[in-house]
Amino acid sequence: MHQDLFDQLCFYTMNHGHPRFLHQHAVDAFAVQEADENTKPIAVVFGLAGLYLYLEKGFTGRQVQLAHMQMAKRRKTWPRLTLPLERGRITVVDVVKEQRGEPLDRAIRDWCVCVWHAYHASHAEIAALLKSVLDIS
Repeated sequence: MHQDLFDQLCFYTMNHGHPRFLHQHAVDAFAVQEADENTKPIAVVFGLAGLYLYLEKGFTGRQVQLAHMQMAKRRKTWPRLTLPLERGRITVVDVVKEQRGEPLDRAIRDWCVCVWHAYHASHAEIAALLKSVLDIS
């Protein structure tokens, strides 16, 4: 069910035309919120790195995409991070209920914030990883 809702959200974000490219932020939030023990470490690390760059460093979605490409070029293995039991009270179910436009855009950001906070135990590790791989501090 969540994948279907996420696909609906992607239709919106991919056709949005917003210069900040909100689609990348939605992809990152969904990836880490829906992760399980079978999820590849790269998906969790890249998702959390994207949320960190967006929320802590002010990166646009396009800038996050470029950072992901640089990360992939510079390193091939990624740590398996601990997945918190609670991944945030806001989910894609809540986000897609919002009216398109500013309310939905705001909901995507709120979702990202919520998921990022849920992974608080991984914040320092993500920051250190980005420092070592991309020299972002």
